[in-house]
Amino acid sequence: MIIEKIKDVKERERLLIVREGFPRDPAGGDPDLYCFPHDDMAYLPMDRVVEVNENIYPADGSVMPSDALAYFIEKASHRCIMNFCICREAMECKDYPIEYGCLFLGDAASRIHPELGRQVGVEEALEYARKCRDAGLIHLIGRDKLDILWLEIEPEEKLLTVCNCCPCCCLHRVAQHMPGESGKKVKCMPGVSIRVTDDCVACGTCVEEAVCIFNAIALGEDRAVINDPECRACGRCADICPESAIKITIDDAAYVDKTIKRFLEIVDIG
Repeated sequence: MIIEKIKDVKERERLLIVREGFPRDPAGGDPDLYCFPHDDMAYLPMDRVVEVNENIYPADGSVMPSDALAYFIEKASHRCIMNFCICREAMECKDYPIEYGCLFLGDAASRIHPELGRQVGVEEALEYARKCRDAGLIHLIGRDKLDILWLEIEPEEKLLTVCNCCPCCCLHRVAQHMPGESGKKVKCMPGVSIRVTDDCVACGTCVEEAVCIFNAIALGEDRAVINDPECRACGRCADICPESAIKITIDDAAYVDKTIKRFLEIVDIG
């Protein structure tokens, strides 16, 4: 019963954003304050497409984006793996595994209804995250009030969301339709940069519909062009490029530490 209720709420929520823009405060206030007062989320670039600047790390000492997630998993007081992905279930996804849902961390995760997910230990959570990456899903981590609302748990400052996103069904695909600052709550991981190199042949693979969920890449006259303000550096375009012409690089040795600090300031996972 609760699973069907949640599916219905999530699908109606998605359609409302697409058709009408995100719902406003019933009193007519700012939707940013009503819906997302403390939200902050970031994509962790796919490890397999990241190039680390050799000047900041020794050859055998590279730190990958997924190390930030590993830190949170190991330090969290509770870990809950959802039984399925609400977004892929609602969209009847054919390309990515529906059974790989979100991972929630922190004290509030212990109150998630057992029909929706299961409590796990550190090792199982780490292995689950690895399986999600191997399936081509990208981690989106942070504080997301929407999850507090549909899961009907609290407090929001004690829940860290780890979405495992595909490009075709992710709710954040409709972020550009949200008013004000709401659509800008998802940001890049600090210290990560992305560029199109001279190897680009303008084949158009990276601009196909199910690649960049933020429509941050387009074809120019002779190569792909990245719209920096819209790009979240998730790495999907780099992963799909047949010429390996899109490069994601790490230029800040403290980028993982900065990511950890950023989210520990708004979420207590202990």
